[in-house]
Amino acid sequence: MTGYPVLTDGVWTNAPATSVIDSANVSFTTSADTDFWSRTHYGFVRDNGHLLGLDVAGDFTATVQAHGDYRDKYDQAGLMIHVDADNWLKCGIEYVDGVAFLSAVATSNGFSDWSVAPTAMPDWLGIRLTRVGDSVSVEFAPDDAEWRLARLAYLVPAATAAIGPMACSPDGTGFSVQFREFAIGAAEEQPH
Repeated sequence: MTGYPVLTDGVWTNAPATSVIDSANVSFTTSADTDFWSRTHYGFVRDNGHLLGLDVAGDFTATVQAHGDYRDKYDQAGLMIHVDADNWLKCGIEYVDGVAFLSAVATSNGFSDWSVAPTAMPDWLGIRLTRVGDSVSVEFAPDDAEWRLARLAYLVPAATAAIGPMACSPDGTGFSVQFREFAIGAAEEQPH
């Protein structure tokens, strides 16, 4: 999509030890004890997960395909929109006690919430985020199935936000992740 950044334009928040990046694909291994979470229920703040963020102004739709070799509790990979340390949204697969979950965490004013739905572990998970004003539509398409709305979340309006692939290993020793076909463009009208 012309006029929009590609992954090679991205800037790491908490870079992994090594990564391989081209315009639409990135692969890396997460570091141990990494996460994005803020206060709710657990009481701690963690802001050391891996995000390859691209600054985008205004409304947009971003898509990516994610694959991970999940093995430890809370291993996760997906897309993230990061306004600042107190306002962000991450979504994708989160692996909990041997079960894959479609997961979304929205953080507003420094407090996170978490929504999950169990799913069969996909080979590749399609993720689509559409931001319009103060709302973000989170959609998933496991293994090229049709897009399904998982969540409509509030995210503080901001002139610019970083968007891009994200992965963390809160309890594990790290795992390998791959992202392909990352694209970002004008906000697409969603049917919901």
